[in-house]
Amino acid sequence: MDDAAAPGPEQLEREADAAAGRGDAAAARRLLERLTALDPGRVEPWLKLSAMCRALGDLSGALAAVSGALRVEPLAFLPLLLKANLLERAGRGEEAAETYGYALAQRPDAPPAHLAAMIAHAEAKRDEHEARLAARLAAAAAPEEARLSEPERRRLARFQSNVLRRTRVYHCEPTHFHYPGLREREYHDREAFPWLAALEAATEAVSEDFRRVMAAERAELVPYIQYPDDVPLRQWQALNRNRDWTAIHLVRNGTTVEANARHCPATMALLGSVDPPRVPGRGPNAMFSLLAPGAHIPPHTGVANTRLVCHLPLIVPAGCWFRVGAERREWRVGEAWVFDDTIEHEAANPSDALRVILIVDTWHPDLSPAEREAVGAVMLATDPDGPLEGL
Repeated sequence: MDDAAAPGPEQLEREADAAAGRGDAAAARRLLERLTALDPGRVEPWLKLSAMCRALGDLSGALAAVSGALRVEPLAFLPLLLKANLLERAGRGEEAAETYGYALAQRPDAPPAHLAAMIAHAEAKRDEHEARLAARLAAAAAPEEARLSEPERRRLARFQSNVLRRTRVYHCEPTHFHYPGLREREYHDREAFPWLAALEAATEAVSEDFRRVMAAERAELVPYIQYPDDVPLRQWQALNRNRDWTAIHLVRNGTTVEANARHCPATMALLGSVDPPRVPGRGPNAMFSLLAPGAHIPPHTGVANTRLVCHLPLIVPAGCWFRVGAERREWRVGEAWVFDDTIEHEAANPSDALRVILIVDTWHPDLSPAEREAVGAVMLATDPDGPLEGL
């Protein structure tokens, strides 16, 4: 047969489908091998070839064909799922379990119903593999773990979690100001902030200040997020001027809000101890943050990684939670933490009562005094007409 009469890809696929339909897997395989050699850039013929190889009992050939599909689309869900199944059938259990994990990471939101049993099997095999690997990792680290400090043990646990792909790596992504070389931590170690203990010890006094200012100055309760409608900050669209998330500012962009601050003597006395980021017209900031029942603050990032944020919980209904990066915590009254708000974070109050926390700013501890001065000068120079909210 000369080249002019040679069947093209469409004809080869029709003939292969017909051969498969009449049960002639060998003929269908030969036709599909010709098709994939002629036109290797489509996933479907490779999957058909894999099916014919399986029907003929050739697991190696079936795996090779699925690999052809994955060369076309390396993250395709179905080829990954089929590859894992073939590896399992070939007795390569650890490879199969890991590949099931890769497949499940690409699972579509609404997978076909006929794959339900196969997906459930994949989940079971992945979970068994993760449990075995977690046990090996824990055993390997155990001799050294006893010598680690508490912050070091937390970091080791997160390292193991990342290895297991139960968590992923998050980085700081400030919307405006990124200072290089600063440590990226979702929740920073308490040891770096010796003033936390004094802040926590004053929880009841700070709570009394909140109750006093709420009773005296309700008009000063304002939406936490307030931007002009034409400012392109999409992460805040749902909460811009929304009273589900409100604040009573004590210090705003470095200026004391006297109408509120005069009712909060204990809180104001504490603020100087938290190493506040003093940038004229921009910082520090300190406020009572109120999250309404049922409210959710969507994932977002802050403005500058040069400052960190401290939460002191005052009123916390059951179930209220806060996530920074891969770590989710529940607020507990009187237990403060410091986090990097330029790492993706979100919060929710699923209860039917109000949640209240004190929020204060502090410098990132990696910045030297001279760097702090330089950071402030640069920030002021970038926007001479006025500060960005929250700096």
